[in-house]
Amino acid sequence: MTTFDLDFAVDYFTLFGLPQAQSLDLEGLSNSYRAIQAQVHPDKHAHAAAADRRLAMQWATRVNEAFQTLKSPGQRARYLLQLLGHDPQIENNTAMPAEFLMSQMELREEVIDARAEADEDALDEVRSRLLSLIKQEYERLADLIDVTKDYAAAADLVRQLMFQEKLLNEINDALEAVKA
Repeated sequence: MTTFDLDFAVDYFTLFGLPQAQSLDLEGLSNSYRAIQAQVHPDKHAHAAAADRRLAMQWATRVNEAFQTLKSPGQRARYLLQLLGHDPQIENNTAMPAEFLMSQMELREEVIDARAEADEDALDEVRSRLLSLIKQEYERLADLIDVTKDYAAAADLVRQLMFQEKLLNEINDALEAVKA
């Protein structure tokens, strides 16, 4: 396969020769990524005509973007749901179950308190609990998309996971601040 054999119109899964699924063979994704990058990397086309160099750069950018999207479970789910015609409406649908919002508020308060007290152990403990919950939710998300095909519920879960990932980032920032 050369850069000219690739089709810009294919979706990211097809680009890497993978099925459209939330459960993904990450090793297969990485192997395919490396194989395609070896063909399209701009360095390989440094002595080609200007148009071919530009095309190689475009392909390298697209392959990188596709890889970054598919290797992240959250980004993969959003992309996959859009391919399947079920936009998670992240920008304009912020409705969340009250129980979920309450649990997020409680976790956030724990993080605020632990950060204020410079309690690294407490932050680590909250982070560990949240990571475990996120892992479970991603397993549930794969089931909703790949098995039950409940795309509406999957879209709701994607929005919730975005909240959880944002909180995880805040915990990581708090840990860095406490350790500094």
